[in-house]
Amino acid sequence: MPRARTPKTIQHVPPAAPPQEPGSGCFSGFFIVPFAVILVSVLLGKLALKANPIQTDRMPDAASTSLSPIFRREVLYWSDSIVEWASASSLDPNLVATIMQIESCGDPRATSSAGAMGLFQVMPFHFHASDNPYNPNTNAARGLAYLANSLTAANGNARLAMAGYNGGIGVIPRAEWTWHTETKRYVQYGAPIYADAVSGVTTSHALNEWYSKYGVSLCKQAAQRLGLP
Repeated sequence: MPRARTPKTIQHVPPAAPPQEPGSGCFSGFFIVPFAVILVSVLLGKLALKANPIQTDRMPDAASTSLSPIFRREVLYWSDSIVEWASASSLDPNLVATIMQIESCGDPRATSSAGAMGLFQVMPFHFHASDNPYNPNTNAARGLAYLANSLTAANGNARLAMAGYNGGIGVIPRAEWTWHTETKRYVQYGAPIYADAVSGVTTSHALNEWYSKYGVSLCKQAAQRLGLP
């Protein structure tokens, strides 16, 4: 979850469009130019499809997505709950599982030095006074509400939504080079893990790399907490 930061928003002003030159002659104005525009548009469209056949940064339809097997067993322990929480928040369960994987590896009592708590590492100011932050259902409700807001602010771009979840929604419109190092690392692993989860593969190189570098002790702690052998 985001730490307390007040980033600046960088506004990009597009360059002015060049003046258009009027056509000359009847065919130039009514036939040749429109035909040329259509032809060029078709060619550019075909090239674009070849260059970007799949947009892996867009969130698929949550209702048609089941949980991928690539996640660590500590996260898969929560499979039924993840699907239920995701449905209640109108989110893809694989996106929810990706966030849980990086945040806590499924440890419901996980804490951070910044004060984040529980499965989704929710900061204290997101809870109500009567909430138990370590209750899985409560933690999921508060964390996923913020994730849903982040996804909306990112216009459905899951990668940017992850950045917003970690660094605060205010980072979404900013240039990535201005992001905090932690946020850059978060999407460096989170985005490809999520892409693997929705692609149908059974193992994820990105998740395995994250685990070896950052997740061993976190997941070991989660396994002990959950009573997994």
